Amino acid sequence: MSNYCTLPLFVFALSVGSLNAAVAAQSSAEISAAIATPGLAIATVLHAEGAQVYECRAASDGNLAWRAREPIATLVFEGSTVGRHYAGPRWEYVDGSVVHAKLASSTPGASQDDIPWLRLDVVEQSGNGKLSGVTHVERVNTRGGVARGPCNEAGAFRSVPYSADYVFLRKG
Repeated sequence: MSNYCTLPLFVFALSVGSLNAAVAAQSSAEISAAIATPGLAIATVLHAEGAQVYECRAASDGNLAWRAREPIATLVFEGSTVGRHYAGPRWEYVDGSVVHAKLASSTPGASQDDIPWLRLDVVEQSGNGKLSGVTHVERVNTRGGVARGPCNEAGAFRSVPYSADYVFLRKG
């Protein structure tokens, strides 16, 4: 039997003013050079609440280990659900605009239980809307999301709650 568990997605309400101020303060002082994207303009900042989904698979040494499979999260702006984040990784806004990105670089989260902060390069876009023209995404202010504990059955799943802020950047 699988260890798969489901996780309801909770919406976390934040005011955009305080969120943008927090991200702006961190962008100059605390965002590691490993993920910083200087010279780009912020298109939007969205808060995510959800889960990182892991699958128990064989590692290169043959031992079983938790491997990241996909994120599943609700995107929030000014206290309202405005989109979703899912495998790809992809971010989909309610206006139909979607970005698909690939990992460019990472730096550790604040604690061993926090998934890394990331810089992602957009590789594909669709739709016209809020995410149109976005060239990079930064994942910052992560909380949780790291799978811990034994992985004893190949094919088992584990969902680990996480939250993060996603900063969508474009030229100009």
